[in-house]
Amino acid sequence: MSLAPTTLTPSERRITLVIAAVQFINILDFMMVMPLGPDFARALNIPAAHIGYIGGSYTAAAALAGLVGSMLLDRFDRRRALAVAMAGLIVSTALGGLAWDFHSLLAARVLAGLFGGPAVAIAIATLTDQVAPQRRGQAMGAVMSAFSLSAIAGVPVGLELALYGGWRLPFFAVAFAGLVVAVAAIAILPPQRGHLAAGPAKGAWVRMTALLSRRKVWLAYATVALVQVQQFMIVPNIAAYVQGNLGFPRDHLSLVYMTGGALSFFAARWAGRLVDRHGSSAITFAATVGLSVVIFAAFIGYQPWMPVLGLFPFFMMFVGVRMVANGAAFSRVPDPQERAGFMALVSAVQHLSSAFGAFLSAEILTNAPDGRLEHVSTMAVVSITIGLAIPLLTLWLERATVPMAAAMPTPVPVAADAVLDGGGQSR
Repeated sequence: MSLAPTTLTPSERRITLVIAAVQFINILDFMMVMPLGPDFARALNIPAAHIGYIGGSYTAAAALAGLVGSMLLDRFDRRRALAVAMAGLIVSTALGGLAWDFHSLLAARVLAGLFGGPAVAIAIATLTDQVAPQRRGQAMGAVMSAFSLSAIAGVPVGLELALYGGWRLPFFAVAFAGLVVAVAAIAILPPQRGHLAAGPAKGAWVRMTALLSRRKVWLAYATVALVQVQQFMIVPNIAAYVQGNLGFPRDHLSLVYMTGGALSFFAARWAGRLVDRHGSSAITFAATVGLSVVIFAAFIGYQPWMPVLGLFPFFMMFVGVRMVANGAAFSRVPDPQERAGFMALVSAVQHLSSAFGAFLSAEILTNAPDGRLEHVSTMAVVSITIGLAIPLLTLWLERATVPMAAAMPTPVPVAADAVLDGGGQSR
């Protein structure tokens, strides 16, 4: 019996490239808002301690959309569903650039979350359908590198655009970039109907009940919940903290995200291969330890000699590595005909937990008269404590899904003439 290839096949690489581009827009749309927080907070008279509510509104809406999508998305061609989700995300992002006060910006971000959550779920379900289990770590590493690329290129460019054209310009720029990627993805992706032939259609509640009756599904949701709460107690407040508390200049803020994105990009690709070789739980443990050390150093044990560029970029790197490990573990949980529904629920839990983390940090933090954030050490202690359970949950999840991973069928191949080849030329 021949061994399965250890590197992505040409068709898998093409699908991975397309999904990575879609993921880049989704992540950038979410990530750019928090670094811009101090800018639009000043322009719209929003307290800096309330920036977490803006980030949390997106994730709460995405969670709601994920709950609805979990019952509906597996009924449709994935390409068509992706087109609708991306169109809504593009329009709502542009509306964010037209906001005139806190409530109008909040409403625009809620609308963006309603479309962004399903878009992520559909994209990851498409990737999982098309990549063999033994190579999903590599594919997830490539797709999750979109997180890094958005930090390397997207967020720094957005921050620079805001310096020269105001805080609204990045919203319009992301909407335009999303339009380009959406048109390209719809033109390149073939119809995605293989999951519709995997079995007879079931009622939405029947499928959801069957999905939620499995222990490994609950392990996956518990894992992603704790991951997101830990991270998003920190993420919305980085820009305000480094400027207000550490005195880092606004003009150099893009360097933090660019450096962190570069570290994450290379680490994510490396992590994907390590996950395929050593498993998700080992990589999750290492990333969680590193993340906890960085949070402690930055928010509890910070000293004036510690460089900002020596702390927060590593926070982003460890977040990216753990995303790769978790994504590979989650991909083994559902059956083919329920992947979009499962990933929609993952997206719902992910965004709801992110919103909870952001709202929790907003409740803990207060603004000092000089603009500093107070009670950051309390926020950090809670975040680190929550993260301690993540490696154990990932280990249990990995053990619960090993038999299924070995029995998973080879994904249906994608027509070679319907996608881009690795060199970017039409075949």
